[in-house]
Amino acid sequence: MPRNSFIQMTKLHNVRGRIYYISSPKKQENLYAVYETTERSFWSDLAKCNHAEFKKSGTEGKCIEARELIIALPESFTEYPPDKLLQIFTDHFRQTYGTDCIAALHHNKRKTNYHIHLIFSERTLLEQPIEKVATRNMFYDEKGNHVRTKKEILDEDGNIRKRCKVIHKGEVYERQIFSIKDKRFKAENFLDTVKQDYTNLINQYVQNEKQRLQVFERGGMYLATKKIGKNNPKAAEMEADNAKRTLWNQTVDRAIVTGVAKSEIMQIKKERITDRIAESVWIYGNRPNLLSSIIGTAIAVLELLISKVLLKTLELADKVISKELEAEPEAVSYKHLCEIYQKLQEQNKAIFALEKQRSDLEIELSDSKGIFKAKRRSELSTEIAGLEERISRMKVRLSQIVKEYGYPNAEAFYKAFHKAETAYGDYQDSLKNWEQQYGEKPQSLHDKLKSKKQDIKERELTRPYSPPNRGRSR
Repeated sequence: MPRNSFIQMTKLHNVRGRIYYISSPKKQENLYAVYETTERSFWSDLAKCNHAEFKKSGTEGKCIEARELIIALPESFTEYPPDKLLQIFTDHFRQTYGTDCIAALHHNKRKTNYHIHLIFSERTLLEQPIEKVATRNMFYDEKGNHVRTKKEILDEDGNIRKRCKVIHKGEVYERQIFSIKDKRFKAENFLDTVKQDYTNLINQYVQNEKQRLQVFERGGMYLATKKIGKNNPKAAEMEADNAKRTLWNQTVDRAIVTGVAKSEIMQIKKERITDRIAESVWIYGNRPNLLSSIIGTAIAVLELLISKVLLKTLELADKVISKELEAEPEAVSYKHLCEIYQKLQEQNKAIFALEKQRSDLEIELSDSKGIFKAKRRSELSTEIAGLEERISRMKVRLSQIVKEYGYPNAEAFYKAFHKAETAYGDYQDSLKNWEQQYGEKPQSLHDKLKSKKQDIKERELTRPYSPPNRGRSR
């Protein structure tokens, strides 16, 4: 079943501490390999440089010393030599972006998550350091701030205070060994580019096609679910959030199966989810607990649209694959896709029928008033709850159908289906043209093979008998 790749980027405020954590066997129970493109002292010098530049800029917040990528790998990659695998993935980043890295290959404690931690520098070493020489004596106070006169760093007895510093004329007061930070790493689309790049690299080494990964399309019809880390204090909240996002994705699949246009789905997502979230943040601030109700409303609107479209197209759906297909190479793929299409349509009709049944019961429940109908109200509530559970399971099954055939979602399947449908239409047109021109159908590949076998069989039957040669005559 196709799944999305997982690649995450974080900013590091203590790069040396992080390096020790990911590369130390004392800290990592399942550490398989560590690979470095430069000496360990590089990171200490980098941290000092970043802090010096950060102080100069006067920026508030924390200094970013480096960045880290976490790259999830398929479990089948445990078959590859760890050292070689880590080197390939680390060198790939260094060759692509020209910056030094240190990486470690890990498993989590349960050995269910095989992944790489890749720390990289946003700066590169200069070929020639840039040195600044003092043209006069320079004075620095305890905090490292440059002051104008020597008096400002003297104590009451006229001695230089502790931790104050004097740089004499002709001495180097600043030595720059790193370049400025590469702006590419701050770009909004950098992580998307890295995800696509590493997903392609992973897929090159995947031996089983079913384990190939894909990059989740940001800005598409679907909502991404969030990865929940171990001991996350907000795990329950995130699980509920993911459940709602999954329900939206299942409803999108069903909308596509029904025939709702992508533009209409995107409009509902924009107006009912994206815009409402922005509005909620502006009014109430960051309150993730409101997301569930926002997505729930969007699902209700999309389901209403599905019902309207389904009522109009229910009769046409049965006619799509009513005629028998011939076993031509052009038709084989289309026939297979039509079978999947038919399963989706049947599942969608079954869901619609249950929803109609639930709606009728809800109407009856609203009309069942009074003390004498209490028992009936209880029965109706039980029946409605049962129907809702069945509908929920059937919606999950609808999304699973295309995944069982190797498609990540309904959108991907329908792209393949419509492409095959167009190709099959072209084939049928060429077939009609042949018949009009020659008065008969062209011989199919199946018929050609059958005819060829018959010719061989007839030749074998009519060939004169000759006894086998038992030996060379003398």
